[in-house]
Amino acid sequence: MSATAPAPAAPAAGTTPSTTTGLTPEARAVFVGLMLGMFVAGISQTIVSPAMPVIVAELGGMAHYSWLATAAMLASAVVVPVVGKLSDLYGRRPFYVGGLAVFLLGSALAGAAQDFWWLVGARTVQGLGMGALMTLSQTIIGDIIPPRQRGRYQGYMGAVFGVTSITGPLAGGWITDHLGWRWLFYATLPFGLVALGVIVRRLHLPHVQRRARIDVAGILTLTAGLVAVLLATSWGGTSYPWSSPTVVGLYLAGAALLSVFVAVELRAEEPVIPLRLFRDRVVTAANVAAFLVATGMFGAIFYIPVYAQGVLGVDATASGAIIVPMSASMIVVSIVVGLLITRWGRYKGFLVGGTVVLVAGFLLLTRMHHGSSQLQLTLAMVVVGVGLGAANQTYTLVVQNAVAREDLGVATAATQFFRSAGGTVGIAVLGTIMSSRLGPAITGHLPPAAADAVPEGSVDASSVLDPSALVGLPDVVVTAVRQGLGDALHGVFVAAVPLAVAAVVASALIPNRPLRTVLHSAPTAEPVAEAARTA
Repeated sequence: MSATAPAPAAPAAGTTPSTTTGLTPEARAVFVGLMLGMFVAGISQTIVSPAMPVIVAELGGMAHYSWLATAAMLASAVVVPVVGKLSDLYGRRPFYVGGLAVFLLGSALAGAAQDFWWLVGARTVQGLGMGALMTLSQTIIGDIIPPRQRGRYQGYMGAVFGVTSITGPLAGGWITDHLGWRWLFYATLPFGLVALGVIVRRLHLPHVQRRARIDVAGILTLTAGLVAVLLATSWGGTSYPWSSPTVVGLYLAGAALLSVFVAVELRAEEPVIPLRLFRDRVVTAANVAAFLVATGMFGAIFYIPVYAQGVLGVDATASGAIIVPMSASMIVVSIVVGLLITRWGRYKGFLVGGTVVLVAGFLLLTRMHHGSSQLQLTLAMVVVGVGLGAANQTYTLVVQNAVAREDLGVATAATQFFRSAGGTVGIAVLGTIMSSRLGPAITGHLPPAAADAVPEGSVDASSVLDPSALVGLPDVVVTAVRQGLGDALHGVFVAAVPLAVAAVVASALIPNRPLRTVLHSAPTAEPVAEAARTA
């Protein structure tokens, strides 16, 4: 329980909650601190992206390439609903501060990694902290700003992700080329410590603690079920055949555990994910759409640096620069859409229109092949950025607008959970598509004479991602590897298209409800933070 100032009393029964139209100076300091924490978490994702091929080339593990992102997203997906629920019960501050501290620990461990699986473990620790930061940042904004004005501030937060998408790859490429990839993790530590200091000093939200039994059974069954399903998805077709006892057994175990989870949640006093929330079509459709957008977005965009370095043949710095136009378009559209939602009070057109544009962006990516230009890739990424800027942050807004104050944390966490789970599934599934197509594609492009001269398995994607491995290889072999990688990634981009189409359908099913101009959806809601008061 954290409080440094008396909280205002809740509105009395039969009265109308006061309307808020902005942030006080104290609340602005909280908002800046939240954005700084999100910046640290966001840039730690994007700064590593252009270095992934270099890291894999040095530490090995190309067959498990996707785990460098999947590990963090899996951990984030699991921790998000737990932290969201506990913050509803015990307050936001301790979990936000703890999440930032765990995230910094993971960054330090990642920089010191001695092998591939050490790095995966460190990324898992980062993911635990990242999940807390992402969901609680959005939740605290819901604590201090009503939905009608929240679009503007969530647009700014979306812009933070856009900025990290620009500065992260650029800085990541330069650091990788000039200082080494370990500094990608060490360089974020000073910024994280500053963020920690600001949050500890400024984030003091009064909270009325609710005494309830923690849903331990729900937490355990959800965690185990998700890990089983996502492991099976990642390993299927790569480490093990899809029909292998390991993959099938994991899927069966995951299905059984998640079935038990549903049964537990229906009886729990304070369920970690209250299933009653999904009776509301807004919550259900928005979360399905967020899941689908994240599945396509993370799954496709994660492999853009692989395409740039492995197929186009650019270095890490240039591959980071390729992502800049996408991020710039996402920043501009995110801010503009947030301002328009605040002005008009309507959001459905932006959700449907944004996902339609996203489909167009993925279709442009499917036209990429060996021999395509950087300009073609840039155009596709700009279109993808426009779609993401219009839709991605808005799903959280519509869910927060649909739920009562006592469910704000867990509802926000549910949306972030589906987004994280979607990213995990996308990277795993689309990574499986790339890995399964890669070997045959490379072999298919090798002339018969060259194929006989190259031992099976001695030339793969890691060969073209590691410049030193290209020395001495015949040009025809290098070209075949690049062409094969291009073919494999084409399958990745094609698979993302139907996911985006499904997101259009889900977005169209979201009712367009008026955005509240008050913080409370019911007169009996908990008191709000002093920081939310207007001048």
